[in-house]
Amino acid sequence: MADLPKTPDKTHIAKGSSAPSGKAEIESFLKTAKTVASTAPQPGAGRLVFGMDATMSRQPTWDMACSLQGRMFEACADLGGLGVQLIYFRGFNECRASGWVGDPRRLTELMGRIDCRGGHTQIGRILAHVRDEAKRQPVRAFVFVGDAMEEQADDLCALAGELGLLGIRGFLFQEGHDHAAAAVFREIARLTGGAYARFDAGSAAQLLDLLKAAASYAAGGRTALVRLAEREAGARGLLTQMGNKG
Repeated sequence: MADLPKTPDKTHIAKGSSAPSGKAEIESFLKTAKTVASTAPQPGAGRLVFGMDATMSRQPTWDMACSLQGRMFEACADLGGLGVQLIYFRGFNECRASGWVGDPRRLTELMGRIDCRGGHTQIGRILAHVRDEAKRQPVRAFVFVGDAMEEQADDLCALAGELGLLGIRGFLFQEGHDHAAAAVFREIARLTGGAYARFDAGSAAQLLDLLKAAASYAAGGRTALVRLAEREAGARGLLTQMGNKG
């Protein structure tokens, strides 16, 4: 990733990202992202990096996923004390991140400006970004939603190990049945002390529960997740995978 700005109210673009989307679209993204970033989280708030695969294979369920992720952001607003940062990849070497925001609902508008573009996965860049962000300020957890993995598994696991040592929990939610992706996503979750779950187009409610559970952990740690697990199955499933960690 590029050298990111030290202040949390800036939007940044990953190093090496190209601009296949066109000048107008990029300017629109940056303009919206700057507005979103104006609501910086309060000092001491839990922080969650939300990563998205926006490559073409996700197009059939993209609108559904964005709607659910928007509802997850709305649920975050009720938790209090949570900062969220959005990062996505798509196209040829394109990877972009918003600033940190204290009102996660503001990110819904930004997500609405993202469409899917053909390209390979860049999960390693998201993991490296989380690591680098944690060097500037504490990050409690990250979420990644995707359907494929086209990178070197050992490289991704090495990065995941670094995140695990930093105490950053990873919650990986896989769309579809790609077995190679499932194996690596599970290993990333294990190395970070987090959790993995699979969803498809017919399990929208399940994905929403999983996203809310991850957000609860980011906002309030294990205590918040335990409370949520008392009434929601998604949280219980993640808590069981995490065991006594975190």
